[in-house]
Amino acid sequence: MKEYEAVWEIFNKCSGNQMRDVFIEEIACDDLEQYVKDKFKDKVLEYDVTEHADGTVIFDIMTSGIKQRYSFTPIS
Repeated sequence: MKEYEAVWEIFNKCSGNQMRDVFIEEIACDDLEQYVKDKFKDKVLEYDVTEHADGTVIFDIMTSGIKQRYSFTPIS
C-alpha cells in the first residue's frame, strides 16, 4: 500500500470569514477515490480530481452545500 499525508480542508460558508477547518493525518491506501467515497458514504458527493507531477492528488469536493478539499501527498 502507498502511504500519503492527507490534508482535509473544510471551507467556511460565512462571508467575510476565510478561516477553515484543517485536519492532517497519515494514511495507507491503494485507491484514493474509494477512500474519499468511503469518507463521505452517507452524503451526495460531487468532486473533481487534479493530479500533480509530484504525485500529489487533490479532490475538490462539494457535499451538503459545503466546499471541501482532500490533498494526498505521497510519503517518500
